[in-house]
Amino acid sequence: MNQHTFKTLEFQQIKEQIAQFALTNEGKEKILTLIPSTHLKQIEAWLDEVSEAVEILKKSSSVPVHGMDGMKQLILQLNKGVALRPDQLAKLYEFLDCCRKMRRFMKDKEYLAPRVSFYFEAMNDLPQLANEIIRCIRNGRVDDYASKELLKIRKQVIIHEERLKEKTMQLIRSNKYKTYLQENVVSQRNGRYVIPIKKEYRNKIKGNVLDTSASGSTLFIEPEEISLYQDQLTWLIADEEVEVQKVLVYLTGLVEENQQLICSAMEIMVHYDFLFAKAKYSRTLNGVKAGINESHEIQLIQARHPLLGEKAVPLTLELGNTANALVITGPNTGGKTVTIKTVGLLTLMVQSGLHIPAAPGSNLSIFHRILVDIGDGQSITENLSTFSSRIVNIIEILKDTNDRTLVLLDELGSGTDPGEGMGLATSILETLYDKGATLFATTHYSEIKEFAEAHTGFMNGSMEFDLETLSPTYRLHIGRGGESQAFAIALKLGIHPNIIERAHVITYKEEKHYEMAEIDAWKRKEIEKQIIVNKYQKRKETFKEYDKVPIYHQGDNVKISPSNEYGIVYTGPDQQGNYLVQIKGEKISVNHKRLKLYISAAELYPVDYDFDIIFQSKETRKKSKILSKRHHEGIIIDHTE
Repeated sequence: MNQHTFKTLEFQQIKEQIAQFALTNEGKEKILTLIPSTHLKQIEAWLDEVSEAVEILKKSSSVPVHGMDGMKQLILQLNKGVALRPDQLAKLYEFLDCCRKMRRFMKDKEYLAPRVSFYFEAMNDLPQLANEIIRCIRNGRVDDYASKELLKIRKQVIIHEERLKEKTMQLIRSNKYKTYLQENVVSQRNGRYVIPIKKEYRNKIKGNVLDTSASGSTLFIEPEEISLYQDQLTWLIADEEVEVQKVLVYLTGLVEENQQLICSAMEIMVHYDFLFAKAKYSRTLNGVKAGINESHEIQLIQARHPLLGEKAVPLTLELGNTANALVITGPNTGGKTVTIKTVGLLTLMVQSGLHIPAAPGSNLSIFHRILVDIGDGQSITENLSTFSSRIVNIIEILKDTNDRTLVLLDELGSGTDPGEGMGLATSILETLYDKGATLFATTHYSEIKEFAEAHTGFMNGSMEFDLETLSPTYRLHIGRGGESQAFAIALKLGIHPNIIERAHVITYKEEKHYEMAEIDAWKRKEIEKQIIVNKYQKRKETFKEYDKVPIYHQGDNVKISPSNEYGIVYTGPDQQGNYLVQIKGEKISVNHKRLKLYISAAELYPVDYDFDIIFQSKETRKKSKILSKRHHEGIIIDHTE
């Protein structure tokens, strides 16, 4: 597998969707670095685990996967001669408690999910360590009862603090200090008790100045009478800190002794998070566990592209018994590319241990390589044309292909002279087939369709096209190549039969009689409108959800920034999100980001409004009216005006 394949088939987007179901950062990271396996037993084990996890989620959707926050940093700090902090030990206790809950949760699921519940047997929740932590650490600090010495010292600290407070309050109440005080309060500076003295009486009080007020009029002085008490308290606090460190070092030592078991428990918890994220994703897809084989057999039943959701037209196909190569023909935007991408992406998903959106009984083969040539692929940096860059890619595919390879080729041979492109495409298909590859190829060339019909191991398929609505249905038909619909569509739209008959002779070197389609001008206009609607709909679907391209309709009145001019939408959007907008009688391409709807066409015009009045000249409309009644040799309409 290579990154080009993952990117083209959008496998990373699948992983990102699954990662949203993970509850820990480590689980998300494991999902995002997931790569397909080529080992049958391993893939079967992965798929079985996901199936069991799905069954667990049906019974209980709340799985105790948490407590991982801060654990990685805690493990990294061990064995460095530094004691763990109380908050880190509290985090560790939380994790061990989570392990205890997971063990109890999985214990109840042994009969339902024996493979998944088996992991908890290796997960040690270390009850002795957990008990020591909870005994010694409470409320984010080392507890008084963590050791006898600590309890003794803290009692002494409390006694000395009370004595110090009492002594300080006696000084404030005494007549000796009454005149010098700014106010009758006791406060602390750097942990030492001080009293507020007026600045002018500084020399009247024996003691250390520890702070000054913002105005400078008040001095915070530690009187000489309480200095000894302060020092004794400071020594006790230092003793307390030494004893706290002893407890933390003791607990850290226990953690280090159990480090391997803790790391093992962490790995199991991350795996559970990873596994249940895959199971949750499966449930959103209504996914199934597909069968797998190593004999090049592919059988998809009602399969859907996982990124298209409910919009995806179910795909059913079978390959591998008598044929290992499928050549798909059909109109542009008819679903050919989505079909081969679906096969490739579902194969990647299964080999990654994921359920797929398909009907039970679907079966996919394991491939060591999935090589693709789909899309433009133009290299600007290398200054290669589309055709040249695709040939460079094909060369790599020819080099890497063997009998364990799935090859997906979209519009093979396009971008150059049709005759040479057809010959090159046919030769490439022959070579790849001879190397044992399983092949899916889309094409416009009728000769390749004939080649597939005549050669053993090849099979034709076609994308269905509805001549009534003049729109693709996105359904794949196996066993026959698609018939060209260009002549039928042109005839249906009113092109004279004589022109169609001549075109047939030029194309097929034979004569054929065509009848004038029974269709009036109004009906043709309805069909034209339907074609535009279909085109808009398809263009809308080609954009990813994250592109956020707004859809404007013909006749919509829009405001264009930054000029703040107003125009009327003619067509669009194209692949770059540009609309053709008529501004002051001139049609200009404008990106969707510069457009804002002012008044919709539905508010401005009736349903059957003829937009030719706006977008076509009077002369063009007159010609159209004449041609709608009869064929006229001398009239030519330029639709690019």
